[in-house]
Amino acid sequence: MVAVLAATGLLVASPLTAATAQAVEAPPLVYVAMGDSYAAGSLVLPAKEVFTCARSAVNYASLIANQVHPATFRDVTCGGATTTHFAQPQPGIITGTAAPQYDALSADTTLVTVGIGGNDIGLVGLAVSCVNLLPQPVGTSCKATNTAGGVDKLAQKIDAFAPTYGTVIEQIRQRAPHAKILMVGYPTGIKKGGCWPVVPVWASDADYLQSALTRLNVRMAEQAQAHGATYVDLATPSIGHDMCKGLATRWIEGLIPNVVTNGLVPLHPNAAGLRNAVPTVLAAAGLAAPTKA
Repeated sequence: MVAVLAATGLLVASPLTAATAQAVEAPPLVYVAMGDSYAAGSLVLPAKEVFTCARSAVNYASLIANQVHPATFRDVTCGGATTTHFAQPQPGIITGTAAPQYDALSADTTLVTVGIGGNDIGLVGLAVSCVNLLPQPVGTSCKATNTAGGVDKLAQKIDAFAPTYGTVIEQIRQRAPHAKILMVGYPTGIKKGGCWPVVPVWASDADYLQSALTRLNVRMAEQAQAHGATYVDLATPSIGHDMCKGLATRWIEGLIPNVVTNGLVPLHPNAAGLRNAVPTVLAAAGLAAPTKA
């Protein structure tokens, strides 16, 4: 009978087979990138929306989108953003207003990257407070200031902030229930012991500054695991590429940025830092760039 049906052109695909094939077909990739200046790649040229978010056209999200060609890509990363700006408008760096970042999410979103938290805990302010142009003991130690009385006030602030990561994940999931959520950590900023006076931060303060960054990453990873998201470790692959390194090696700028490295914002990733984040984020997303024929 099968042979007869086939010969007469009456053999059709089983409805069950067709339904199964349709079910396993992956939905279109809809990618939303959220976060602060580290994710935005602030003022790494070429930049766009300079007056509002100073977002780079070659931040890691844009580079990923250029490789995997999502059906839809919405990059709402913004310099100066805190988690408050996920739900509320953000005043522009110079002028204008950025919409709440959650607004970019939709029910068909399949991938979300999030890099946030540094501004919530005052990371840049901490780094600036650690600067000492003269050698010890002429100056003030940021570690001594923040740990006076035997209590690490910054560590307490980071720990108190940590549950906000969980809230962010759940808020994203409400708006994009089918999305894979990647919580992207911060890169390694400065090597152990620092490199005073190249980066004018005393050794003990350099270690304290990096320990704060590490603590924030750890809390992000914990909250990602607790809430079913994926933590992306940028700290490990960036070891040896901190702000103490030379122009050809560093992925993050020191206090004096350099046009050669295309990193115009102090204490932030340069073009190489953004570019080298791409393979790690792609791997965590389970994506690969299309191979050329």
